[in-house]
Amino acid sequence: MATRVLLRRSLGGAGGLGRAGPRLPARGGLALRGLASSTNRAGEDSWLKSLFVRKVDPRKDAHSNLLAKKETSSLYKIQFHNVKPEYLDAYNKLCQEVLPKIHEEKHYPCALVGTWNTWYGEQDQAVHLWRYEGGYPALTEVMNKLRQNKEFTEFRKERGNMLLSRKNQLLLEFSFWNEPVPREGPNIYELRSYQLRPGTMIEWGNYWARAIRFRQDNNEAVGGFFSQIGQLYMVHHLWAYKDLQSREDTRNSAWNKHGWDELVYYTVPLIQEMESRIMIPLKISPLQ
Repeated sequence: MATRVLLRRSLGGAGGLGRAGPRLPARGGLALRGLASSTNRAGEDSWLKSLFVRKVDPRKDAHSNLLAKKETSSLYKIQFHNVKPEYLDAYNKLCQEVLPKIHEEKHYPCALVGTWNTWYGEQDQAVHLWRYEGGYPALTEVMNKLRQNKEFTEFRKERGNMLLSRKNQLLLEFSFWNEPVPREGPNIYELRSYQLRPGTMIEWGNYWARAIRFRQDNNEAVGGFFSQIGQLYMVHHLWAYKDLQSREDTRNSAWNKHGWDELVYYTVPLIQEMESRIMIPLKISPLQ
C-alpha cells in the first residue's frame, strides 16, 4: 500500500517537469542548450532527492527527552528467544512456572507486560516484554536480586539448554502511544518492527504523533516503543486484533481516512527495514 502511494505521488509530481520552458535564442545555441540540459538535470535530481531525503531536526536534545513519556520513568525490555523446535512446549511450560513469580514478587520493581510465541514470522520463537518502574535503577535492582535467586538461576540454566539464540533491547515508550495495559482475550498480536535510517527518529515521532489517531477505532493500538540499548534506531509498534481477518479489515479501513496516505508517504522513506510478527499470547500473559 505504501508503494502505491509513493508511485502515485511520484508520477503525479513528475508531470510538471515535462512542460516546455521559454525558447532559447539561436546565438550560442549549442552552449546554451548544454547549460539548459545541465540545469534541468540538476533540477530533476534535486526534485527526486526531495522525495527521499528528510531534514534532521535541529534541536540539540536527546531523542529520549523529546519523544518519551514525561509522566513516567518506565523502562522496557523486549526479549527474543529462538527455541530449539523440539523444546518449544517444554520451554513454554518452564516460563509459565517461573515468570509469574517474578511478576508477582512485590520486592521486584518490574512487571511482565506480555509473553508470546510467534505464529507467523520467525518460527519457534518466544517474545517477552517487561516493564521496569523506575528506569535503569529498577532494572539494576531486579538483575541483582535475580542473581541471588536460586530458583531463577536454575531456570536460566535449564532454559539455556533449550535455546538456539537470544537477544534483547532496552526500550522507551513513545509519549503519544497508548499505555500497554492488561486486556482480555482472545486476541492475536502483531509486533511491527522498523529499522529507521539514523537521524530520522524525531521525524518518525512527529509523523506518528498524528498517525496514531487513525488507528484507534477498534482499540487495536497496544504500545509503541523505540530502542535505547541493543539495535539502535529500532521502533516497535504492538497491535491487538481478534483474528487475521479483523487485522486486514482494520488496516484497510485506515486508507479510507483523509490524511493517512499522506503520513504513509512521508514515513516510508525513513525506513531501512521492517518486519511483522503475528504472535499468540501464553496463558500467563497479562495481554490476552
